Amino acid sequence: MLSDCRSAALVTSDGSVDWLCLPRFDSPALFARLLDENAGHWTVHPACPAEVSRRYLEGTLVLETTFRCRGGTLVLVDALALGGRERGHSLGVGSPGVLLREATCVEGEVTLETEYAPRPEFGLVQPLMEPVRGGLVARGGANVLTLSAPVPLRVRGSTARATVTLRAGQRLCLALQASSGWAPDPPRRHPWNVHRRIKDTVAGWRSWSRDHLGYRGPWEEEVGQSGRVLRALTFAPTGAIVAAATTSLPESVGGERNWDYRYTWIRDTSFTLQALATAACEVEEAAFFAFLARASATQLDQGCDLQIMYGVGGERDLSERSLPHLTGWRGSAPVRVGNDAWRQRQIDVYGELLDAADQLYRDTGPLDALTRSFLIGVAETAARRWEEPDQGLWEVRGPGRHYLHSKLMCWVAMDRAVALAPVLGAADRVAGWKHTRERIREAIMTRGWNEKAGAFTQAFGSEDLDAAALMLPMVGFLPGDDPRVRATVDAVAARLTDERGLVHRYRAADGLAGDEGTFLLCTFWLAHALALAGHGGPARQAFRDAASHANDVGLLAEEVDSSTGEPIGNFPQAFSHIGLINAANAIRRSGG
Repeated sequence: MLSDCRSAALVTSDGSVDWLCLPRFDSPALFARLLDENAGHWTVHPACPAEVSRRYLEGTLVLETTFRCRGGTLVLVDALALGGRERGHSLGVGSPGVLLREATCVEGEVTLETEYAPRPEFGLVQPLMEPVRGGLVARGGANVLTLSAPVPLRVRGSTARATVTLRAGQRLCLALQASSGWAPDPPRRHPWNVHRRIKDTVAGWRSWSRDHLGYRGPWEEEVGQSGRVLRALTFAPTGAIVAAATTSLPESVGGERNWDYRYTWIRDTSFTLQALATAACEVEEAAFFAFLARASATQLDQGCDLQIMYGVGGERDLSERSLPHLTGWRGSAPVRVGNDAWRQRQIDVYGELLDAADQLYRDTGPLDALTRSFLIGVAETAARRWEEPDQGLWEVRGPGRHYLHSKLMCWVAMDRAVALAPVLGAADRVAGWKHTRERIREAIMTRGWNEKAGAFTQAFGSEDLDAAALMLPMVGFLPGDDPRVRATVDAVAARLTDERGLVHRYRAADGLAGDEGTFLLCTFWLAHALALAGHGGPARQAFRDAASHANDVGLLAEEVDSSTGEPIGNFPQAFSHIGLINAANAIRRSGG
């Protein structure tokens, strides 16, 4: 992944940009070969077979790919440019939306090829291409794309190609800028100083890493990389963090569990803030919470539900539609944009929002009057609705049920509201919140525990296991060494875990066709819960089992295919990296 903290690109190991959305994470893709062979790409690689290795330049998300050919070695450096002199907390705030590519022959002689095939709007547009001084302009739809290139490009239709031979010490610099097709200013027609902008982008990322990544403990490198990934998935102008950079990468090859994850979920909030506290700093925490508080603010006393997810600009209508012209990743259709889960009722979100507020403001405060009023409304709504069914954490698209996790997070809402009462100016409500908290506790202990299953289960009255029950000790409902918690952890480890040691979120029918892989987040949850139970060795093993499925540059997908071990699902997945950070910290604190 490349990121300018506003948008993202994905680059394959053979130097092809197969995914690029500009100017926002949720913009229509300019390159989408990830989802269809004909939906656009931009390759830069040697014309001959090569041995390939990749890495991020230290402390950055600037990608370096090394191609070792028989006649020489080519190094390709790729970056989404940060704005000039962006450093520290301003990282990504003024990014211009430019993809930079620099190919350097460091040894011998290498002939490279570049093929540039932009297809805006997920492949719907085949733009008209016009050679100009210093490059190429492509027009069509809502975009003008300006490619800066110091070599002639052969244009055929909506595809441009070039072949260049470089000798040791020579480099080829390319840049792509997207702008509105209706902007009053003409597109740039002269090359960028690509080498200088890459150096400045490297400096920007390193300044952020130096100022933010202070974690010391086991798996420092993995925690540091995960912190950078969370920053890379942040839409800097608002502080929103997207769940992933992609849409419609399936949970099983050929299946229909293909969702758009380029949005922000409230359910991720409290765990995200914990991860940011460990791997970043309070500025990112405050910005993320401030975004969610503004985006979700509504008159809850008027009977409204708290919406569960938002666009990166705070948008609420995320209506879902299919793109039938795309075949999907390995034929996994439909390809979807938007996500109709925004319409669902999920009563867990009240707890996640109040837990986040508690992490930030219990000991600091003060809160402005509107935020205090809103958070009191969140607590009152949780108290009023905790007995209602909902769609649950996993967004099951079917009838509502009484999910254990949803009740647990309503307990969290009451518990954190009590703790926040002095900051909220709500002392008169504490007795009622405490009473409701105890009622929820009793319901979970009596109806959430299933004697036949020997564990806390997915829903009241159900025998089905769910990895979400691992959160009972993680939110402080019960201690990690409580016998029922240990029994639940043992049951998940025995009955939801595959031969690789990875955890399924559940095995119950959920109304959707096809299977799904194991969830890396749930495996990190297992490691976290084991650490809280005092099982240091098993916790470390579960952590290693999950972390070993990062790719060659340390990025984690959502899931792993149980039959092949291949990463699947949207990529890279923020929740997987959040789970890694929090599990590493839990193991460190436990001394495991």
